[in-house]
Amino acid sequence: MSGNRPTLEAVAARAGVSRATVSRVVNGGAGVRETLRERVHRAVAELGYVPNQAARTLVTRRTGAVAVVIAEPESRVFSDPFFARQLRGISGALAAADTQLVLLYVADREDYPRIGRFLAGGHVDGALMFSLHRDDPLPGMAAEAGLPVVYGGRPGWPGAAAEPGLLYVDTDNRAGAELAVRHLLGRGRRRIGHIAGPLDQTSAVDRLAGYRAALAAGGAAGDAGDAGGGGASYGGPGDPEPGHPGPGRPELVAEGDFTPAGGERAMAELLARAPALDAVFAASDLMATGALRTLRAHGRRVPDDVAVVGYDDLEPATWTEPPLTTVHQDVEGMGTSMARMLLHRLGGGPERQDPVVTTPRLVVRESG
Repeated sequence: MSGNRPTLEAVAARAGVSRATVSRVVNGGAGVRETLRERVHRAVAELGYVPNQAARTLVTRRTGAVAVVIAEPESRVFSDPFFARQLRGISGALAAADTQLVLLYVADREDYPRIGRFLAGGHVDGALMFSLHRDDPLPGMAAEAGLPVVYGGRPGWPGAAAEPGLLYVDTDNRAGAELAVRHLLGRGRRRIGHIAGPLDQTSAVDRLAGYRAALAAGGAAGDAGDAGGGGASYGGPGDPEPGHPGPGRPELVAEGDFTPAGGERAMAELLARAPALDAVFAASDLMATGALRTLRAHGRRVPDDVAVVGYDDLEPATWTEPPLTTVHQDVEGMGTSMARMLLHRLGGGPERQDPVVTTPRLVVRESG
């Protein structure tokens, strides 16, 4: 081709078909006999033809790109292995479908107008959104842009549960928390604290509910009054929930932020309120690693004095000393499911799809 980029016409001439036939084949259209389709594919391979994306977009009204919007700052995304694992699942599924991933972060409130303009600008065919907070405007922006969306995690904005066609992928966070606390109860622990995640996120709310429910069923002391500490009752969303000690009784819960530093601070708060606690369930592995550091600094042996259980079962769980007992969730598989669910919707698959909620399991190691 004398160094020039192969054209649609050149492919048509090589395959011995019309230009329209080549266009239908390369753009995934129907109505082309298999023998002709094979000739076009062979000609494309021989000539090294690459479709012009701008022209393809005009024909198909599709960009071949999906926005992945994480409602966290870039520094958090690249320091938390949860996001890396979920992005791995998403990117693998999108790449297999020849779809480009466009990654967007939210560093602060000033980023929302920029993201809203991008979503409304016709740059992507749909969006995957996760790590949303209760008052996050991102779902509204996607709706205004007319974009199909799949969410990572149970949506928690008012009325979300009743919205028809709302799609998300999550793990059963409440059941996972119950597994953790029942395990601690089974090991004879009775003064069990909880390091919660940010309670404007549904994963943290559901794990707190599971902690409370397991304590109530097991009859253990989960409040600072029974554990020998002080502190005010924690008024979480929807209080009181099953397992909540009830009005006026202090609860052994400290809120963290899904980071190691947040786990350190929350663990110090729990020790100050309840020096005799003998176990803690942290709502993430990263917070559990911070809790381990605080316990070590206070001379508490793990698990002899205080047993520790985390949540996620990602790489940090095996790096700690001792290795961390934790609740496993298939983070990469959840990312894959999110992407495939969105691709199915974009591809015009059957309209009926249901949210996916995976089943967690406990992984027992030396910390508890």
